[in-house]
Amino acid sequence: MSARRAVRSAHESYREAATERSKQFSGYPRTDSLGNEVPRATAIIPARYASVRFPGKVLADKTGKSLLEHVYERVRRAELVERVIIAADDRRIIKAVEDFGGEAVMTRSDHPNGTTRIAEVASSLGAELVVNVQADEPEIEPELIDHAVRVLQDHPECVMSTLAARFCPDEDPADPNIVKVALDSSSRAKSFSRSLIAPDCDGGDEPGPLKHVGLYVYRREFLLRYPTLDPTPLEQQERLEQLRVLEHGFAIAVGVVSVRYHGIDTPQQYEEFVRRERRRQGSS
Repeated sequence: MSARRAVRSAHESYREAATERSKQFSGYPRTDSLGNEVPRATAIIPARYASVRFPGKVLADKTGKSLLEHVYERVRRAELVERVIIAADDRRIIKAVEDFGGEAVMTRSDHPNGTTRIAEVASSLGAELVVNVQADEPEIEPELIDHAVRVLQDHPECVMSTLAARFCPDEDPADPNIVKVALDSSSRAKSFSRSLIAPDCDGGDEPGPLKHVGLYVYRREFLLRYPTLDPTPLEQQERLEQLRVLEHGFAIAVGVVSVRYHGIDTPQQYEEFVRRERRRQGSS
């Protein structure tokens, strides 16, 4: 069996169990006594100081604000988020957050990924929905966060939600640094991959490949369980932590959106952001 067929076979086997396994986490209250929705979402931004391609990037401040402060301010504008917490791994981050008036929590330094880091913080919270926003997304649109929360509310069979978007003209779908996602007919994730996903593997309604937007909303009960799940073969092969969820038979809801900007991975991308931000400041 070829490597591609083996990967597709693995995706198909765990997909069959997703709905049944996810139902055990679907009992959260959606309305109050008057029938109004009661969103109880807390956003947690996992912030690491170390970065292979751009060390200390979350504290880069050529715009007059740190990258992390830009992210924090964007998340605060989301209507369905009632609290924003920075999950830090370094005292320098804690101090920076305190300086701009944000809320930060020091976490352990041995977390293998951002999901386990925010799970540590979520263990002491009462929120039923937890939003994971990446610390290198200074231009994330608050509306996208609200949309991701609503997507999970609309999919009670799913333990978490995320977003996807069509590729921009200047983006190469074959780029392994851009994660791809395939959907089923119910707008749930079938697979995530750094490689191109074959058209016949994608049964969703969206034409062409979709790129994954790294924003997640979790049901807190499942988020606390995530660190106890064993790492899985596809997760390790693709280096994508969300594959652990699928391989253990849980379902992920996906909302398809339009995205203008992406996260910052390199000093060059940061300089481009600085230029855009200065233009915005100059026009305000």
